[in-house]
Amino acid sequence: MSVPSFLRGLPKVELHCHLEGTVRPATFLSLAARHGVETRYRPSSFSAEQAGFVLERVDAGNVYDFRSFAEFLLVFAAVCRSLKLPEDYETIAGQYAEEALAQNVMYAEIFISPSVWLFFHPQLEVSLCVEKMRAVFDRYGAQYGLTVKFICDLTRNFGAESAERTVQLALSLQHLGVIGIGLGGDEARYPAELFARAFALARAHGLHTVAHAGEAAGAHSVRAAIEVLQAERIGHGIRAVEDAEVMDLLARKRLPLEVCPTSNYVTGAVKAGAPHPLRELDERGVVITLDTDDPAMFRTNLEREYAIVEACAGLPTAVRFARNAIEASFAEESLKQAMRDRFERYGAEVLG
Repeated sequence: MSVPSFLRGLPKVELHCHLEGTVRPATFLSLAARHGVETRYRPSSFSAEQAGFVLERVDAGNVYDFRSFAEFLLVFAAVCRSLKLPEDYETIAGQYAEEALAQNVMYAEIFISPSVWLFFHPQLEVSLCVEKMRAVFDRYGAQYGLTVKFICDLTRNFGAESAERTVQLALSLQHLGVIGIGLGGDEARYPAELFARAFALARAHGLHTVAHAGEAAGAHSVRAAIEVLQAERIGHGIRAVEDAEVMDLLARKRLPLEVCPTSNYVTGAVKAGAPHPLRELDERGVVITLDTDDPAMFRTNLEREYAIVEACAGLPTAVRFARNAIEASFAEESLKQAMRDRFERYGAEVLG
């Protein structure tokens, strides 16, 4: 069997994927047209340059074009603005499930951003949106064995009070498969210390905690996510490579990094042409998992992320990262064991 075929069939777990970032370009265009919104979000406080360039002709081939990380965030915001009705969330959940199955994903923990949804649509019934998505994922689970859980992103840019409200919202949605909170957004302007109470509240009520760190800010941000927020996993975390003590801290605590290679290059977290730091982190003993972040917007998928690692670090490393993801997940032990069994069975059948 060829390496691409092996990686395609490899049972996978996805731990860092924003549902809004999975919306297919054609679906985004259709939703934007249906709801009468533009495909670029231009806040009045932004300059024309910050608000993004104007596409003379927008189509499925270029609607996700952007020139900077700031502009990407505005495209992401535009997608969220186009998700106006519970039925829209039902649609994108079904499309995510289809893509996950095509990538042989057996379990996923996906980020949802209700604080962003409500910013654009204050009257939106978030619980109904999540109910619609839960019904879709339950159907796919019953038919194909795919398990999908939700992690509510607190979104740094809305501040500490909004974060605590989102924790309360997450708690009210636990019966629909919300298992934790995350923290995305502007690391530099909204440091971890602002969200210590929100994370403590989540932990006190049994929610898991993860945090983006070490993507747009340095190793100090990773340390703060560990020591201040007590995050159980770190999203990206690649700039831990800038501080040997932080790498050693991650390795000692066995705190997994959710690494998204294509995303890191596209957003500029890793400079074009530079080697990705995942190999150095791995060699230091840091636990690595592979993820897609915003696959539709970054024109990638999970199979491609594994192919990138196979090309730079070898097939055994890619397989080990896939096994890491099972262990790093928040799945209950019985489900983890079932995933381990499926994973090992695949290797035995393919490799003999």
